[in-house]
Amino acid sequence: MRKRNCLLILFGLVFNLLSSQEENSYHFNFATEDATSEESVTALQPYSESSGYGFDLGTAYRVKATENGFTSTAPVYFSVQLPQGSYKVTVTVSGIHTETTLKAESKRLFIPQHKISTTDEVSLPFNVSVFKPQITEDYSVGLKDRELLKLDWDDKLTLEFLGNSTIKNIHIEPVTGLKTLFLVGDSTVTNQDLEPWASWGQFITAYLDENIAVANMASSGASLASFKGSRIDKVLQMLKKDDYVVIEFGHNDEKIKGEGNGAYGLYTNLLTDFVTRIKEKGGIPILITPTQRRAFEGEQLKPTHGDFPDAMRKVAKKEKVTLIDITAFTTQMYEAWGAEGSRKAFVQYPANTFPGQSKALEDNTHFSNFGANEIALAVLSGLRESFSTLKHYITINTPPYNPSQPHEPQSYSIPYSSLFEALKPDGN
Repeated sequence: MRKRNCLLILFGLVFNLLSSQEENSYHFNFATEDATSEESVTALQPYSESSGYGFDLGTAYRVKATENGFTSTAPVYFSVQLPQGSYKVTVTVSGIHTETTLKAESKRLFIPQHKISTTDEVSLPFNVSVFKPQITEDYSVGLKDRELLKLDWDDKLTLEFLGNSTIKNIHIEPVTGLKTLFLVGDSTVTNQDLEPWASWGQFITAYLDENIAVANMASSGASLASFKGSRIDKVLQMLKKDDYVVIEFGHNDEKIKGEGNGAYGLYTNLLTDFVTRIKEKGGIPILITPTQRRAFEGEQLKPTHGDFPDAMRKVAKKEKVTLIDITAFTTQMYEAWGAEGSRKAFVQYPANTFPGQSKALEDNTHFSNFGANEIALAVLSGLRESFSTLKHYITINTPPYNPSQPHEPQSYSIPYSSLFEALKPDGN
């Protein structure tokens, strides 16, 4: 066992960080009232490769130390070097009449706006899947240039703290025996790491219980054809018996032209191949038809995916796997909101809504935080109505959802992360 005790002086205040590692377990204590140290450092603790932990992404200056822990009025990132695996993270917070939101890695949402109504400390646990590009010694996932800096694929676990609660400590421990839910798909599924872009894959994490972790392997711009190779090989490398693999493709597959391609050609063949390989490893595939684009003709939504949703339905029936018809669900949702109201579910913002955003954003494919959360709830609704055992991992306090009666945009909000980009994700 290796132990490290560090006492840091932050803006004249004592800031205690107790870190211990035993089989890759860590405990970080930020309460100065508990300060016990063997060595002191008279500087703020930013993340470094040498220490393997610290406040990251240039946010250390935002931290204010108190005797009960640290606080901040802006998003703060804290990173820890960890090997690939599933981890239980427990954050202890306090502060009556405050609230905290916890995200991890590339903006995966775990604890949304938890309000504290007691003077006691509160523990907030959640499971995180940490994965690396490497598959074998000489074979790795072929990441795109835009993915090279993505937090999901680096060599550490990054936690993001938003809100005004006091963070007393963080405990991180590896867990075995957890089920894993793998997500395979395109930009409507992947963890979008930059605001204001979002996907349902990074919101579903907030609605699953302590017995499962989510490994979102989806990639912006991906099709079944581009996912074949190192991407699906990475999923199969990590896949354990009775793990789940949710597959949603269609947006980019329909752009592949030529003889032998199309919904009932290449798409059907590759989808069948993925399902077969997952089953051979003991996994449980679940198919999800592609989310609709916001393309109205009057008050009705115009189908934009051609035969691809139907091709997926046929594969699901033939292979006897669970199907969630998100194409149908999102059609109901968008039409219920209407042509104008549905804008709020997408990345559509006037110029200067975000720092450095000089032009209006108007995207009819990619979702806002509100839209991504709504689609996550629709996916969960479909699971609940299915025979899939994955539904047993949905938390009991996840509300029921009716796609024909979606929530209004003002009913949901989540604090924005610090990182912003106006450039649309690949595959728009």
